Amino acid sequence: MRIVHTINEIRQSVLGKKQQNARVGLVPTMGALHAGHGSLVEAAVEECDFVVVSIFVNPTQFGPSEDFEKYPRTLDTDAAYCEQLGADIIFAPSADQMYPAEQLTWVDTEKLTEVLCGQSRPGHFRGVTTVCAKLFNIVQPDLAYFGQKDAQQAIVIQRMVKDLNMPLEIHICPIVREDDGLAMSSRNKYLSADQRKQALCLYKALTECQSQVAAGQRQVALLIDAMKQVIQQHQGQIDYISIVDPQTLDSLEQIKQKALVLVAVNIGKTRLIDNLSIDLNTPANPI
Repeated sequence: MRIVHTINEIRQSVLGKKQQNARVGLVPTMGALHAGHGSLVEAAVEECDFVVVSIFVNPTQFGPSEDFEKYPRTLDTDAAYCEQLGADIIFAPSADQMYPAEQLTWVDTEKLTEVLCGQSRPGHFRGVTTVCAKLFNIVQPDLAYFGQKDAQQAIVIQRMVKDLNMPLEIHICPIVREDDGLAMSSRNKYLSADQRKQALCLYKALTECQSQVAAGQRQVALLIDAMKQVIQQHQGQIDYISIVDPQTLDSLEQIKQKALVLVAVNIGKTRLIDNLSIDLNTPANPI
């Protein structure tokens, strides 16, 4: 497995494979890889002939007071993990390589980015969509892989690809959880032992919601109240709890068929997100 750092190198590597009619998969990441990322790489390896993992801590998706400087950077460990999983090449550019001059052109997906994390983190999704558009243009994959844990991001990227007629498919892979239910996240490394226990409030709130829906509750306000109680019992600081349409992200008053339940909670200084998909037409599986 190779590691390349320039746009020209990754383009030449992919071009050689495309000339052999290889199916190219891209797994965009910011590194600090865990089993959640690993599941994306495994899916790409299974479905594609040539798998690119990008590792780039993208400065344009961080706000001024966020954790860009301290975000974990573990390229050597990440590379060994990717090689173990069967990836073919890592694209690990510098910020200067991706943004060699002042960025004057941005990709901005409206409406879907104005709620939830977009409301809490102004400018975040503009950075995400722009860097993903750049990566798609650089690598030109046939498929790109994202995790359901970042549900809003996945929906935004899918819409961007559709609206801009980008010639690739977006595959969304299920959330990967720790044995106790905590959704895997690179930011879990920030948590102390006590905070790690506290962070389970997200998972417990979602399972409470799922249980109440299974028992027949359909009123969103009551479901949100029940989730708030769970989180507050663990001293989590709620950013938002929302139950929305899984395509438009519009808030719902009542669950009639499909819904997406999203939570964002601050545990100390660490902001964590999680979500649950509900479909009344299918039996609920444990999350």
